[in-house]
Amino acid sequence: MSEAELTAFQNIVLVLETLVHAGCLAYFIYPFMTGKKEPGRSKKKKAFIVFVTYSLIYLAGMIFSIWNWLCLLLVLVILAASSGFLDMDKKVCSLSVVLFYFLKSISGLITASLYFLFIEHFVWKETDIEVIFKYTAVVYSVDMLLQFCILTTMLFFLRRKMVKCRFELSVKEFCHLVVIPVVGILFTIVISRTFVSVQGNEAIWLFKQYPVFLGIIPLLAVLFYAGSLLTFMSYKEMVMLQREKKKYFVEEQQIHAMQERIHEVEQFYTGIRQIKHEMRNHLTNIKGLAEGGRYEEMEQYIAQMDAGLSAFELTVKTGNAVTDVIVNDKKKAADKLGVKFQLEFNYPLSEKYNAYDVGIILNNLLTNALEACEKMEGKERYITLSGRQKRKFFLIEVKNSFEGEIEFDANTDFPLSTKQNDTFRKFNSMHGIGLSNVKKEVEKYMGDMKIKVKQNEFSVTVLLQERSM
Repeated sequence: MSEAELTAFQNIVLVLETLVHAGCLAYFIYPFMTGKKEPGRSKKKKAFIVFVTYSLIYLAGMIFSIWNWLCLLLVLVILAASSGFLDMDKKVCSLSVVLFYFLKSISGLITASLYFLFIEHFVWKETDIEVIFKYTAVVYSVDMLLQFCILTTMLFFLRRKMVKCRFELSVKEFCHLVVIPVVGILFTIVISRTFVSVQGNEAIWLFKQYPVFLGIIPLLAVLFYAGSLLTFMSYKEMVMLQREKKKYFVEEQQIHAMQERIHEVEQFYTGIRQIKHEMRNHLTNIKGLAEGGRYEEMEQYIAQMDAGLSAFELTVKTGNAVTDVIVNDKKKAADKLGVKFQLEFNYPLSEKYNAYDVGIILNNLLTNALEACEKMEGKERYITLSGRQKRKFFLIEVKNSFEGEIEFDANTDFPLSTKQNDTFRKFNSMHGIGLSNVKKEVEKYMGDMKIKVKQNEFSVTVLLQERSM
């Protein structure tokens, strides 16, 4: 092999390496694209755009001898600026590009020692120039292949950790996650510039001067990667703790609300008992007024009684005191908002259902439905509640109208809004917590919960089965 052939071969390998790296970046970024319409096809098109962007910039860098770090900055700036088109959060997009370049850099550090050993044992011992060029081409190819294997392995495991985190990064969290990758990139740039130095006409290899670096540099690269993985693991734990804290807070609020409602029910029935107890006195008074011919006073007395009784009137009867109060409360709220509220709900006759558990399910589902309807503008708003028992099963279904587009979280199967404003994200987060609380109650009864979206109707169906109390 001649020197010209070796140069041509290395250039071909570099082009292939660039295309492979472009594919790896597109693969790495792909899960974080939301894809509003035709999700699979749309995401693939956007991933292809990432592939083309990276390829063009790095191929241009090869032609015009642009530094690698400058190519990185161009890719970073262009993709971050295009994050809206890619349906990605700008900070997540920037973090993904930095992480990819970080992994690409340390994969080169991990194989650098092997590359030196291969050159030392196979190339430098040869005297025939054509054989040297041939062995150089082989070692170069093996090194590129090893780097690719290491890079794809690291990308795979890091992507798995990242996908499990639902990213809503603040600036502080972004800085926390990007510190190790940036330090790793800077370390790689510094070390790579010291691999070979020239003294006179002689090339001095770092590994030849300091053989201990043959083990230290790959070890440091692995530690950088491990540190990055641990950072994402700790971030995931932190996110989970925050969710649990929020969930615990919401559950506490719900328990408090349910306790208040139960107290209201108790007061309601206490009032009924008191009226029943006093009814004899009322009848005696009415009888006395009638016998005395004081009909006008009797009418006033009856009117006062009627006003007192109306305070204890529930317009909806479900067959249970707890669910009566919850459903009536939500119906009043719907009427106030101008939301059409239809229901056909009968509490199960079986004693193997806890009214408190059923109350939590109804409270969460109806609260979510009311919030969705409240956000609608200028369209027909409605909520439909049905509940019926069939043998050992109790089926609850809540349907409501809504506006906007809904995607589902791959991990929880709960709705995940495509809107990016903070207010809607906060609402959607609470909506998800409400559904997770419903699922928790459903699991007590070895039941099932199904969520469906059809056009502009959102429905949740809950199936409970009798259990031993």
